[in-house]
Amino acid sequence: MADKLQAKMVLDKSYQISEVDKRIYGSFIEHLGRAVYGGIYEPGHPDADEQGFRKDVIDLVKELQVPIVRYPGGNMVSAYNWEDGVGPKESRPKRLELAWRTIETNEIGTNEFVDWAKKAQAEVMMAVNLGTRGIDAARNLIEYTNHPSGTYWSDLRREHGYEQPHNIKTWCLGNEMDGPWQVGHKTAAEYGRIAKETGKAMKLVDPSIELVACGSSNTDMPTFPEYEATTLDIAYDEVDYISLHQYYGNTSNDPANYLAKNMDMDHFIKTVTATCDYIKAKHRSKKTINLSFDEWNVWYHSREHDERLDPWTVAPPQLEDVYNFEDALLVGSMLITLLRHADRVKMACMAQLVNVIAPIMTENNGQSWKQTIYYPYLHASVYGRGISLQPILSSPKYDSKDFTDVPFIDSAAVYDEQDEALTIFLVNKHLEEAIPLDVDVRSFEGYEIEEHIVLEHHDLKAANTKDTTRVAPHNKGESSLEDGRLKAQLNRTSWNVIRLRKARTN
Repeated sequence: MADKLQAKMVLDKSYQISEVDKRIYGSFIEHLGRAVYGGIYEPGHPDADEQGFRKDVIDLVKELQVPIVRYPGGNMVSAYNWEDGVGPKESRPKRLELAWRTIETNEIGTNEFVDWAKKAQAEVMMAVNLGTRGIDAARNLIEYTNHPSGTYWSDLRREHGYEQPHNIKTWCLGNEMDGPWQVGHKTAAEYGRIAKETGKAMKLVDPSIELVACGSSNTDMPTFPEYEATTLDIAYDEVDYISLHQYYGNTSNDPANYLAKNMDMDHFIKTVTATCDYIKAKHRSKKTINLSFDEWNVWYHSREHDERLDPWTVAPPQLEDVYNFEDALLVGSMLITLLRHADRVKMACMAQLVNVIAPIMTENNGQSWKQTIYYPYLHASVYGRGISLQPILSSPKYDSKDFTDVPFIDSAAVYDEQDEALTIFLVNKHLEEAIPLDVDVRSFEGYEIEEHIVLEHHDLKAANTKDTTRVAPHNKGESSLEDGRLKAQLNRTSWNVIRLRKARTN
């Protein structure tokens, strides 16, 4: 068996998929659990700044180089009145938050979040409520955030201490409106109409914005992909992106099947892309709708715990998945999948960023730490900027419960032409064997290996806690480069980042 395990790949500068839009490394902060209160914001914390934002968390977000953060939801936005979160904090109302059945204090709202995003060096992707509200609230909100001055809402922003407009350029038209769990759930025809008319009004206020329409909440929805087709058929001219959401879990404790689930993600992207292009053809349009995969991650560890939480408390510990090593491997494969669709996936948000199914965890009034999934996200975001290349990969394969012909090796490659750097991302899914890889990189003449980063652990269930970091990367990967042939040893169940750079001459 071991003799047959050999992977080969060709990488060439000419095999280009697309320029990678940096926004595929975005994330998400919802008013849910401890994402905001106790996550990014904790005024009494010893490391809090003058606005109450945790500086330790900001530093971790900056390390990830998160380019854009979706806000304020999520399910929460479908019954959210944005006006509750602006103006003097002492006069802001406390509300029943219906999506997650908690109390929302509204201490943090639009202006504060924009302030936080600037500190974290990220842009804001703002969502509007198309559940209980619609055109009027959305046009007022964008006037508040983006119009310079001289009108009721823009002058109100100035009264609230923000002279200059926020100029938020990316907007989500609601959230998961196909889901029966959503407050204000809508059929595709109902949603398509409200998205079209809301988008039209918002672009009259600020024509420079980009709009994301809701697609199906996941591939298991009975209306998928008809929801996308009907929505776009109605709102095609007003919107620029369609959203995709998907979470995976390993409740059956079947790691071989679990690690293959990015194949489902690949199929999801291809199906939505085909649906967009069908409506483009139907409309005889020259405009291409691209994809915003604005919720993706692993989510299953905390569900049983969350069912036991009492309702109507402030910032309870909801959705606090403790991620293990195999979760990091799947997250790596999902990032590879996004890169391989860089021609159509232009935005993506790991959901979420802090405490709630998140790469960053915090302790109230205590420390912060990195979960296992932090590392592939970090490596992709930092090193995955440039042109996504199409790897010609030959990998041994396996079958699992739900998937056939699963390649043991997942791979993506990004070429930074300006920096003369090539980064290869690889996951070996084999549960027992290392797999040698031979890569033809002859088109990258004069390049040398700068680093081979590996994330590995003998225990797939190993996790990090505030006291112990069991899973962390090292840069002692086995690889060599000679005469345009890169040879690398990909250890069993490992995430690999091989960084090449053109040799500098004196």
